[in-house]
Amino acid sequence: MRTSLARTLSLAVLSVAAGGLLVACGSDDSTATGSPSTTSTTTTAAATTTAESTTEASATSSAPTTSPGDAATAPPEQPQPVPEGFPGPTEAPVDDRGQAFLDELEKNGVTVAGNGEIAISTATYICSAQSQGVPADEISTFVTANVGVEASASGTQMSAEQAGEAAQIYITAAQNTLCKA
Repeated sequence: MRTSLARTLSLAVLSVAAGGLLVACGSDDSTATGSPSTTSTTTTAAATTTAESTTEASATSSAPTTSPGDAATAPPEQPQPVPEGFPGPTEAPVDDRGQAFLDELEKNGVTVAGNGEIAISTATYICSAQSQGVPADEISTFVTANVGVEASASGTQMSAEQAGEAAQIYITAAQNTLCKA
């Protein structure tokens, strides 16, 4: 018993000490300070050198100062305009079933954002989830969240109760239009 207590205390002290060392080693400063220094060494093949050759060797061993290359001084690249029609249409066309779904929502007082892409993707989810046997309460929760996103995208404020009611309208409209194959 005494050995395991001593072992546990030793490990705790070592952990705290190691953590303290790691914290002490780091800092928030990630910038380099100072300038790099270069060391120049020259070697001669002959054992004896004259003062003239030593002076000549030290004069040629220092590196010449260079200017930055073209890439470092080039002006910033200007963005090019996107070609017309790139990468294709920005909105997917709504098919007849999708339009029937949107009409059903409108008839029930639900306003969709934009061209109805969010609403149609929500309806597609409803059909897919029901065909895969996802429980109705999970579908309702997901649809309620999407109705909130739809309302936010259209600039409408909606309470949680209103979103739940609208979710039921979505589910019913999807079952009556898109889920019928």
